[in-house]
This record gives sequence, C-alpha cells and structure tokens, in this order.
Amino acid sequence: MKYLLSVLLFSLSSFGYGQATPDSVYLFSYFKGNGEDGLHLAYSRDGYTFTALNDDQPFLTPTVSDDKLMRDPCIIRGADGNFHMVWTVSWNDRGIGYASSPDLIHWSEQRFLPVMALHPTALNTWAPELYYDQPRKEYLIYWATTIPGRFPETQAAGDEKYNHRMYYVTTKDFQKFSDTKLLYDPGFNVIDATIHRTGKRYVMFLKDETRTPPQKNLKVAYSRKLTRGWGPASAPITGDYWAEGPTAIRLDGKWTVYFDKYRDHRMGAVQSDDLEHWTDISDRVHFSNGTRHGTIFKVSASEFETLQQALPVSAE
Repeated sequence: MKYLLSVLLFSLSSFGYGQATPDSVYLFSYFKGNGEDGLHLAYSRDGYTFTALNDDQPFLTPTVSDDKLMRDPCIIRGADGNFHMVWTVSWNDRGIGYASSPDLIHWSEQRFLPVMALHPTALNTWAPELYYDQPRKEYLIYWATTIPGRFPETQAAGDEKYNHRMYYVTTKDFQKFSDTKLLYDPGFNVIDATIHRTGKRYVMFLKDETRTPPQKNLKVAYSRKLTRGWGPASAPITGDYWAEGPTAIRLDGKWTVYFDKYRDHRMGAVQSDDLEHWTDISDRVHFSNGTRHGTIFKVSASEFETLQQALPVSAE
C-alpha cells in the first residue's frame, strides 16, 4: 500500500499537481559553490521557507567524470517508487551523472551516462532533467548541449563559445537508451529547461541564454507532444535581473517557479494562476545562503521522518 501511495503521489506531481497536504513535505535538491561537495537537500512545510537538512552538509559526494562535480541535481520519484537523480558532472564532458535511491539516504553506485558520445564535437551536457512519461512508461532525460556550427544563425549572439539547444534520450530502465535527438530549438541559445504536464499539453520553463543583446531570463513554451512540436518561447516571466535553473510546482493553487538569481547570489520565485500573468514573489521565498540550481519535489511525512532519523543533525 505504501508503494502504491508513493507512485500515486508521483503520478499526480508529474501531471502538474503538487498541492501541499498535511501528510507531505516539500524537498529541494541543490548544489553549492561549483558542485564539488555534492548533493544538498532542504525541506519546507509551506513551499516558501526552506531549511537545509544535515546541517547543510552533502548527502552524496560526486565520483564520476574527471571533474567530479554534482551540479544541477534533478530528482524525481520514479514509477518504481525509487528516487532517480541526474546531474551535471563537468563543464565539458559529453555525458551526465545518474544514481537512484529508495529513501534519499542510501544511493546506488553513481554512473556516467554518455548521452552525447556519438557527437564528438559536442562541448558539454548541462543541467539534465528527468520527466516520467506515464503513457509510454518511460523516462525522458533532457539537457542543454552546444555542438559548434550546428546553429550558426545564433552563434554570434551566444555566450562565448556556447550556443545551446535542448537534446534528449528516453529509457525505461536506465540501462538501455534511445538515440540522442534534438528536443527544442527556440531560435536562440537555450539552457536549463524543465517540463511539466498541464491538462492536455506540456509546459516547458527555460532560460534564454542570449548574451547579445542580453536576455538571461526565464520564458515558457508549450507543446501537445512531449518530444516534438514545441512552440515559440514566451516573453520573459522574470524581471530585470539574471535568472537560471527553474524548477516548478503547484503551490497554493498557483504555478510557482523557483530559480537561481545567480548575480544576486540568492534564490527567487514567480507565481501565476494561468501561466501567462506572473507575479514576482522573490521576497517571500527563503533558502539557506549559497543555495544554487535544483529541483523541488514532495515526499510523504513518514518518508521525511525516516530521513530525519537517519541524519546526525535532525531538522526541527
């Protein structure tokens, strides 16, 4: 029964739901600094104030790739009830990190997934994310990569040597993977996408990484199909500051997008009832100092209690 409840909660959150209940707790996965020390977790009862767990010490330290980084950790609950995580392992590698856990305490061996190995000129694989495609019973792994010369029309407006587009693979078991394909070309340098389902369509929150003229803001795009048909990006939904690393959930009946205000060295957030009109609520959200790009997700109260009991420094 506990497994079925976990899968049900996961399935609801995958389709754009995520309202708080007395029996659930919000968790936020994130990194600090350059990602050298590994995975950090924070928790919140209300979705606005987040407290670092484990005295803000890492839950998992990185072991894969030469650089051994654990940036941009994305965690979702899989259809198997386990937590699955992907992350950026390096500035320049052609693959990502992957590990899984039944409880966020005990983790599988870390693996390097060479998702861009067949593209030898690819410069990087940044900010991978996971989405579980319920109808197809498979996971979508997607990320940003620059392949020099691939999109010359926006190369001059890029950020130094980078001119990213979004790519993806699918897998049912994290053992066998589809061929790598282009997921989204919005006509500009794009990174840090995260996807949710809302009604009969999908919504993608993304960063416009255009340097000239500078954008560095978050936008929204839609599609009726998960891996194709993505429409043009919207006007910016963030304000007059540089934002990246969006992660979203339904909070108090509203879409809430958290992000890294990286020039200001703090986290921010915007909210919307309709995904069109946005209100900046950055002054309402509070994270520990040094919190960077991560993912919000939910666990049950009993799972959180188990997590607390396993830590040398307990929350509350």
